[in-house]
Amino acid sequence: MNRAKLHESIINNSQMTFARSGGNGGQNVNKVNTKVHLVVPVTSLGGLTDAEVIRLRSKLAAIINKEDCIFLDVDDERYQERNREIALSRLENRILQALVIPKKRIKTKPTRASKERKLKLKKIRSEIKKKRGKIW
Repeated sequence: MNRAKLHESIINNSQMTFARSGGNGGQNVNKVNTKVHLVVPVTSLGGLTDAEVIRLRSKLAAIINKEDCIFLDVDDERYQERNREIALSRLENRILQALVIPKKRIKTKPTRASKERKLKLKKIRSEIKKKRGKIW
């Protein structure tokens, strides 16, 4: 997925609504709509293959509603413009992280030296425990 294409797709297809938010700002909080509520339909994200859309839906299931839209709320800053930027970049990063396919782990076997070390430590431990017994 091309990051520039994704960014453009999010900007073109997103809907933002604004609300009053708590937090910093003093009396400004009570009169200015700084909280950003971002909504983007999953189907409108351009350039995604069917497999990527399925992966996105499974990874971001917590923020996707029944209408198949991604929701995100941001009220970190005192300024609406800054919260808009944060919301867009946060959504973009979450989508890109969801699309990353982790590398498969290659199982490895213990080396001969590590097996020998393990046996040597077992023998030492065994001798220590034998010496704890009663002497006849």
